[in-house]
Amino acid sequence: MWVRTTCELTFAIDMPTPFVFMLRPRSGAQQWVAREEYALRPYVLAEEFTDGFGNLCQRLVAGPGNFKVRTSAEVMTADWLDQSPGAPFNLIQNLPEQVLAYLLPSRYCESELFNDMTSRLVIGRSPGYDQVAAIVDWVRHHIAYRPGSSMTPLTATDVNANGQGVCRDLAHIAIAMCRSISIPARMVVGYRYGLEPMDLHAWFEAWVGGRWYTFDPTQPRLTGGYVAVGFGRDAADVAIYSQFGPAVYPLHQYIAVEQMEEPKD
Repeated sequence: MWVRTTCELTFAIDMPTPFVFMLRPRSGAQQWVAREEYALRPYVLAEEFTDGFGNLCQRLVAGPGNFKVRTSAEVMTADWLDQSPGAPFNLIQNLPEQVLAYLLPSRYCESELFNDMTSRLVIGRSPGYDQVAAIVDWVRHHIAYRPGSSMTPLTATDVNANGQGVCRDLAHIAIAMCRSISIPARMVVGYRYGLEPMDLHAWFEAWVGGRWYTFDPTQPRLTGGYVAVGFGRDAADVAIYSQFGPAVYPLHQYIAVEQMEEPKD
């Protein structure tokens, strides 16, 4: 399907403030970016770079006053996400080098604390995709998805104790559980068509059967309409904006994902 994504952020700046934004999706196996707009008001000089996870990032310094960032993209994304029950576990010694980092504990995913719990959960499941599916099913039924319930990222152990969280929190515990049984897993942030309430969204991918597969514990079933913007070990790597100096929060935020007809020449 074709979708148009929009993100608007407005800040009130008191002093020159450095920002790093992560707002540009890039084309990949599950999506094709046909057209983009990226506007800064007032305009300031921005520099783009690619971070260590392959994400497109923009750095700039915003001056005092109101500062607005608006991005829009027209993206062809998959109608249905690939699923592969039975896809096998990949031996660690055969993993690509760039996947190895997603086996390790990270700031919000203390995978070393979940091995016993996860090992009991996946007994009887075929190693690989079926184990990840069991983890997602457990998270969906034991951790309540409550949009707006946490404003800052929680660690996987906190999420497990609370029994509820926002999308990134459910992704954190699922990622930690996957890594605890040596299945690489990474967080994804972006957009999802039809999300209610509409906002930026987080889900995760697991490496089984020689490739990344998408999983989303917040949804009862996988459908299309996902647009990935950033990939990383956990929420610390995929913030849509990082601001340095005295804390600055958006005065206004607007997110939209609309289905559209295929663009014409």
